[in-house]
Amino acid sequence: MNRIFGTSKPKVPKPTVADAIRETDSRVEGVEVKMKKLDAELVKYKDQMKKMREGPAKEAVKQKAMRILKQKKLYEGQRDQLMQQSFNMEQASMTTENLKHTMVTVEAMKLANKEIKTQYKKINVDQIERMQDEMEDLLEQANEVQEIMGRSYGLPEDIDEADLEAELDALGDDLTEETEEVPSYLQDDALELPSTSTEQPTLIGSLPQSKENPLNA
Repeated sequence: MNRIFGTSKPKVPKPTVADAIRETDSRVEGVEVKMKKLDAELVKYKDQMKKMREGPAKEAVKQKAMRILKQKKLYEGQRDQLMQQSFNMEQASMTTENLKHTMVTVEAMKLANKEIKTQYKKINVDQIERMQDEMEDLLEQANEVQEIMGRSYGLPEDIDEADLEAELDALGDDLTEETEEVPSYLQDDALELPSTSTEQPTLIGSLPQSKENPLNA
């Protein structure tokens, strides 16, 4: 069956920017190797020309050196072009990567925005304001209750602070005099309690018996 209908060739993956950059850099390295070989030949011909006298032989060596130098210039131009291509592709790769990261960031921001909207729908701003107002009213009422519970009863409102201080000072002197005059019956030395005996009590039934029984006499 395969001979009749044939088989599909496996698809070759398309080259990526990274693959193209590696390929270009490899070509740059190959061109530089060729340039180094030309430099070695130029040095050799230059040394030969220094040792030769003016004449057709020296002119022939000079023409060879000129051709090699022209070839080197061509390689230099090719190398510069390849390096510029590699640089451009690296910029394109960096731009692509930045765009990918940007898209990821945008998608994350979209999800966050959607989540915020969903959560915000569950919040009633008017209800929160009413709750805050009620809380403020309750705190004011609590303060009023505390002030009411802290009121003093039966005290005249027109009492002068200076009169109170003078009365307090005079009351202190009276209390000092009363404390110094203690009644005699409250003093420690006036009351003398009887001393208690340290001897053990004797039982009535345990009287001492005589040596001779009177009934036996």
